[in-house]
Amino acid sequence: MKRKSNDFVTVLLLVGALIIILLPLYLTLIIAIKDPSDMNQVLALPKKIRLQNFSDAWNMTQYPRKFFNTSFITLINLMFTLITNSFVAYAITRNRKKHVFFGIMYYYFVSAMFIPFCVIMLPLVVQINYFHLDNIFGITFLYIVFGLPMNTFIYSGAVKNIPEALDEAAKIDGANPLQIFTYVIFPVLKPTTATVAILSFMWTWNDFTMPLVLLSDKNQQTLQLAQFVFKSQFSVNYNLAFASYLMVIVPILIVYLFCQKWIMNGVVAGAVK
Repeated sequence: MKRKSNDFVTVLLLVGALIIILLPLYLTLIIAIKDPSDMNQVLALPKKIRLQNFSDAWNMTQYPRKFFNTSFITLINLMFTLITNSFVAYAITRNRKKHVFFGIMYYYFVSAMFIPFCVIMLPLVVQINYFHLDNIFGITFLYIVFGLPMNTFIYSGAVKNIPEALDEAAKIDGANPLQIFTYVIFPVLKPTTATVAILSFMWTWNDFTMPLVLLSDKNQQTLQLAQFVFKSQFSVNYNLAFASYLMVIVPILIVYLFCQKWIMNGVVAGAVK
């Protein structure tokens, strides 16, 4: 009887989780293909499918331009994040017990994970304007810096599990620290690197707050900022807005569906240990 009760609770939780996950996607799709006159019953299937919503949303948001901006920020951030953050984490992890400075730096980076962005938002805006970094190049640099605390934490857990004997063997062969990391350590970090890459990609692509407060030029706005175009003073064009939302989430949804196994493998292999 106890086992049957546990099975029932498990099934109930799974059904609840599926509803929570799938209901927003269902609503997004249904509203995106509905005609504005068919919005009386939001949950009901559309009487007539209106694909014109996607075309109108494409033009109103200037989708190709905003997609390029978002992709540029995301991919450049991803490339430099993997190179710099992994090397920083390796240097800190291997030297924490040898030098106090590296131990302080580790706790300094980790402590930054607990500082909300809203706390530093206003001083950051002032500094960014002063240095003229209120553009896609400046915000890309900030994404690399702000991702450093979490990525250092993840990479450090993975580096700890790599025997230092590999470093010593490479030193005997005449390799310097950069060569040791590039040819010995970094290839071993593939699962963790995949995790950091996917999480960084999803975070940068979906972020709204930082582009909102830092990007002043409308031509450099991201896809997330372009969603404001559907909101007027007294109303919101929900059909076009949801069509646009769907076009924004489809790329990141595809990336996640194809790469979710690397996320789990990387977390188990690195951060949790």
